[in-house]
Amino acid sequence: MTKDNTFLKEAPIGKLLFTLAVPTITAQLINMLYNIVDRIYIGHMKNVGDLALTGVGVCMPIIMIVSAFAAFISAGGAPRASIYMGKGDNDSAEKTMGSCFALQVIISVVITTVLILFHRPMLLSFGASNNTINYACDYMGIYALGTIFVQLTLGMNSYITAQGFAKQGMLSVLIGAVSNIVLDPVFIFVLDMGVKGAALATIISQAFSCIWVVSFLCSKNSILKFKLKNLRINLKLTLPCLALGLAPFIMQSSESIISACFNSSLLLYGGDIAVGAMTILTSVMQFAMMPLQGLAQGSQPIISYNYGAKIPQRVKKTFKLLLFSSLIYSTVLWACIMLFPRVFASIFTSDPALLDFSQKALKIYCGVLCLFGIQIACQMTFVSLGKAFSSIIVAVMRKFVLLLPLIYIMPKLMSDKTMAVYAAEPVADILAVTFTAILFFFVFRKAMKEIEKLPQNQIVNN
Repeated sequence: MTKDNTFLKEAPIGKLLFTLAVPTITAQLINMLYNIVDRIYIGHMKNVGDLALTGVGVCMPIIMIVSAFAAFISAGGAPRASIYMGKGDNDSAEKTMGSCFALQVIISVVITTVLILFHRPMLLSFGASNNTINYACDYMGIYALGTIFVQLTLGMNSYITAQGFAKQGMLSVLIGAVSNIVLDPVFIFVLDMGVKGAALATIISQAFSCIWVVSFLCSKNSILKFKLKNLRINLKLTLPCLALGLAPFIMQSSESIISACFNSSLLLYGGDIAVGAMTILTSVMQFAMMPLQGLAQGSQPIISYNYGAKIPQRVKKTFKLLLFSSLIYSTVLWACIMLFPRVFASIFTSDPALLDFSQKALKIYCGVLCLFGIQIACQMTFVSLGKAFSSIIVAVMRKFVLLLPLIYIMPKLMSDKTMAVYAAEPVADILAVTFTAILFFFVFRKAMKEIEKLPQNQIVNN
């Protein structure tokens, strides 16, 4: 790997994608362990595991919102930094990173304040019941204190990966995940802190990751470096990042809204067991999505850099390989879930009733997971090319135009109303993937023609 990033436009695409994607996928899987490990331990707590798991599951919409704000800034900033590097303008890339860092600190303070003051009414609105609200509050009351660590770890790690340092990006996540795996049983069981212990272990682990990420970006090993003069909000650079990051923000924040709608509908039709099953379903879906997102993020520096350098052949080849790899993964995982749903559900609970209910719901909820490789590949390529409007359109279409109404429509069309709520997911996915694929065909073709014609200094502003 060269220090000036020329390897992104010179190395063979297949080898380069493998080199960048494997550490990024590993990082995503490790990152997933933060909350999933909590749920695994909590779900197996003696006597209260099922209710505690449901309570922590109700916290997920809020946790998604915290992560969404990190994506709002970094998911737009990192690709634009890569495009600037492709143009040879590292100074603008560093100013972009510094401005986004300053904004993330401010947002972290605001989010922390809101969560500390209002987490209980928020949890009740997101589907907590009288049986589970105390567990949810115990977890969220502590988790809120670590918001700044979550924001900076997720946000700034994107700039490490955007430079092509996928292994270092993986290491930052590995540090936190290993810490969490070790600390969870200590705080939950040895110190008998229950869900409070799980939350405390998580924020301590995120703090370790945050220290590593910031230290690397200040070191001589990083191409882009933090500089004090750049740690201020530059609206000229930041606003385009926010426009590009709006689609990932909508995707992640809307998950919290969708999760709340799912939980409230499931509580109405199926009670606490249906909400508890949803926690398991979303955990399995996270398992499905993280490697796909990791693969897509591994392709981002290649696509963005070569788009900035006006090399359409490498952009096209990278996308084709990304699409092929994503489809293979999503199809294989879909087949495993359809064949062995109980195995996946048993990771999170040993309660017989919850286990039986979850395996049935899982097959419905993940019914068309095999198609999701198309959605992820197209969506990440929109972001990598800086196509903010297109990425926003596909995000809004899937979540708000399709899935949200279907959560309430499907129970009116099926006799089993609880399972009908779960069925909203695959129906929405079929329609969303079709729409995304059609839009992508036209936008991508136009983008490739543009970089053959436009002067290089206009590409990043397109």
